Amino acid sequence: MSLRETAPMTPEETRMMNPLQLAYMGDTVWELLVRSQAVARKLTVRHMHQAAVSGVNARAQAEALSRIVNELTEDEADVVRRGRNAHPHHAGPKHQDPADYKAATGLEALIGYLYLSGQEERMMTLFHLARQEENACPAQR
Repeated sequence: MSLRETAPMTPEETRMMNPLQLAYMGDTVWELLVRSQAVARKLTVRHMHQAAVSGVNARAQAEALSRIVNELTEDEADVVRRGRNAHPHHAGPKHQDPADYKAATGLEALIGYLYLSGQEERMMTLFHLARQEENACPAQR
């Protein structure tokens, strides 16, 4: 069973999308993956929430991107660059560093691109590399 309602798009079709559309999808997929990790670690509900909050914010996502940037293909790096340079019609969160917010948008665009184009194995490889440090922390129970 898949969470997909439709077949994946081709990478070419996905690259033609607005990077903020990719980031919109990538934000959701990233949060689902972070929450799934918390559940797999058998954390209490409180600690699952804390894990999600600490893994799904601009700073954490910017740090995650920095862990994988050297692993990206040319096409993936282009998606990140487009996402980072996209200008939403709203200001970023006041409590977030603007550079972190832009980097996080780049990561989210990448995750959205990989998910929508059906490159889920690659997405998971990058996700695990990006989250390596967080996963090294002992599980709180």
